[in-house]
Amino acid sequence: MEGIGIIQGGIAEDHRGSIRFVNDFDATAVKRFYIIENKDTETIRGWRAHRIEQRWFYVLDGAFSMKTVKIDDWNGPSRALAVEETMMRAGEQRVVHVPVGFGTAFQALEPGSRLLVFADYGIEHAKNDDYTYPADYFIRGNAQSS
Repeated sequence: MEGIGIIQGGIAEDHRGSIRFVNDFDATAVKRFYIIENKDTETIRGWRAHRIEQRWFYVLDGAFSMKTVKIDDWNGPSRALAVEETMMRAGEQRVVHVPVGFGTAFQALEPGSRLLVFADYGIEHAKNDDYTYPADYFIRGNAQSS
């Protein structure tokens, strides 16, 4: 089973400024992108899962807590599934890959945090692969940090 992956990047700086990069991110499969900015640091955006689509996440500003869960039953997943938490910060210069079959929930950790999301299907496909569950669906306190 493929799990959450990290693609590390870096930063190059000189007298002109800096360039943030993730050169090992192969964007061949990407069909669209969007930016998430939660209204505050209390809001949890999720749970949203995709049976067919995969996503890549890159923090533009601030920091996010991303919780992920591998869905076991698309019609009624177990509420006790293992939840993994990944902390993501703009200064880390990394792309986090979430393969198909996972649900995600996001919480901004700093005001003004912005998350760039890449998807491998066009928007016309989204309505056919959008599984949502309440923010408190999966048992709290079940998260394992990475």
